Amino acid sequence: MKYSIVVVDDHLLIAKAIASIVEGFRDFHILYEAENGQALINQFKQRKNIPDIVLLDISMPVMDGFETAAWLQENHPEVLVMALSVQDDDNALVKMIKLGARGYLHKNIHPADLEKALYALVNKGMYYPDWATSKVFFKIAHMDEGDKAFDIKISPREIEFLQYAASELTYKEIAEKMFCSPRTVESYRDSLFEKLDLKTRIGLVLYAIKSGLIKL
Repeated sequence: MKYSIVVVDDHLLIAKAIASIVEGFRDFHILYEAENGQALINQFKQRKNIPDIVLLDISMPVMDGFETAAWLQENHPEVLVMALSVQDDDNALVKMIKLGARGYLHKNIHPADLEKALYALVNKGMYYPDWATSKVFFKIAHMDEGDKAFDIKISPREIEFLQYAASELTYKEIAEKMFCSPRTVESYRDSLFEKLDLKTRIGLVLYAIKSGLIKL
């Protein structure tokens, strides 16, 4: 059985190119292409048009990737969403994860890497690139349902920092929200880096989201 895929992208040539590449993969096939989120919703009115995977462009007119991911999460959470972007964007990645996306890909990815990403998506439930901090996703993928990040001693102020870190605020702006100095905020960040064995803000945020340390 092949996994069905829909490509949602307003750039016709890109959508066709992705579709052509995917059709060359043994275990995947293209169901159809849609030019934006609204076009996808219209297709979903017929059950036969609901795929296993949606490759979803973020920047589109009419209904963009964020709005579309939110609709899919609410109405068809069984569909695996892989976000597509032309740039490495931490904020976009965090936002898409909050909206239920299981993966994030750069559009200039090599075809072999695209196939690898699709296999990871269907077999492991997620795929994210190295720049998104692979270590945190390894931890998340191997986290049992009963595991709690609170087993690691994390202070209320550090949890407050994590909540703000999941926003688009700069560290200086976070300091203002927390009524402390930027240096204090940096100390919260560095302490969490050490406790969780992570190296980036995106890693902290993704771990906090998955482990339930912060509420979305």
